[in-house]
Amino acid sequence: MAMSENVRQQMVEGSWIRRMFEEGASLKALHGADRICDLSLGNPLVEPPHEFYTELRRLAEHPIPGMHRYMANAGYEETRAAVAQELQRETGVSVTSRDVLMTCGASGAMNVVLKALLNPGEEVIILAPYFVEFLGYVDNHGGKPRVVRCERDFLPDMEQLEAAIGPQTKAVVVNSPNNPTGIVYPEGTIRAIGDLLARKESELGRQIYLISDEPYRRILFDGLLPVSVFQHYHNSIVVTSHSKDLALPGERIGYAALNPESDEHDDLMAGFIHCNRVLGFVNAPAMMQHLVRNLQHVTVSVSDYERKRDLLYGELTGMGYHVVRPQGAFYMFPKAPTEDDVEFVRELLSLLILVVPGRGFGAPGYFRISYCVNDRTLEASLEGFRKAAVSYGLAR
Repeated sequence: MAMSENVRQQMVEGSWIRRMFEEGASLKALHGADRICDLSLGNPLVEPPHEFYTELRRLAEHPIPGMHRYMANAGYEETRAAVAQELQRETGVSVTSRDVLMTCGASGAMNVVLKALLNPGEEVIILAPYFVEFLGYVDNHGGKPRVVRCERDFLPDMEQLEAAIGPQTKAVVVNSPNNPTGIVYPEGTIRAIGDLLARKESELGRQIYLISDEPYRRILFDGLLPVSVFQHYHNSIVVTSHSKDLALPGERIGYAALNPESDEHDDLMAGFIHCNRVLGFVNAPAMMQHLVRNLQHVTVSVSDYERKRDLLYGELTGMGYHVVRPQGAFYMFPKAPTEDDVEFVRELLSLLILVVPGRGFGAPGYFRISYCVNDRTLEASLEGFRKAAVSYGLAR
């Protein structure tokens, strides 16, 4: 058998999004793409902000000599400095270019960080519901993911989190705004996690890192402001990308930032830079580094996502669905009206609606809706959700 059993098992356990994509392709071929309400993918429909095209045009018309060559593996100094300046403005922490590594998106950043941190068998705690690929990233580098379920409001259960931390714990991963729930961790939660990790570091006599996955950091609703792990824990690392805030998922540009107060800072940054190369990324895309350098203050229209959130939340709760109201990102994670979330997702498929079962995110009994779609698709889906609600006895 050519494929490793480990990879084969990962594909079985973590392929729900891919499966729904394939189901959607079949349905679109059968019924026509315009009749399918595809709410399965977090692939932003919006175009990048006009400032992106202004920068792109400027670089095309006035190219910088050598702009497509290799650079230092950490990335262009000017780009890292621009990222650091924006992080310092947001957090109040004295971040500089020496704390920043430009990467091939947030996934590239996460793999670089885990490669540099993990010894074989060390554990990484992941909070469920989670972005499914976190499990594979930990496995990539010889670690063991340890999943801790969140409370019913999708916030961490601090007692369960503390119980999960042990002699082999190397890191805890948080994701806020969260994929798949859209929940934003309040400052009190981040502070509590930081306090807990500081205490456990002292008790266990080992470093424990808090890795914050933040590609949706700027997509916040209801006037909320981002909360930084840098303000609440010294051994903290941010991994993020411009896939969502600049609508550039296909360009694979992001960064990892290490808290300037972290232990063994310089050695760890050197490790990140080394891993960026040996993992095969070498460096983040040169053109994108030039482009995002002057776009650190820019983001897509958040009000449009908030309007879609309000529409969908109001309609679904009015039909009887139980939904924890998202505060950011562009996902909603309703409770399925039956314990078998796959069964319910199949029911929605019969109504030409594509969503993803919650078990794909470590939370059976729920389903994920991605509403980064056009208004026509979102509004067309409401009839199907209503029919499903009636079928399962939810509709009021």
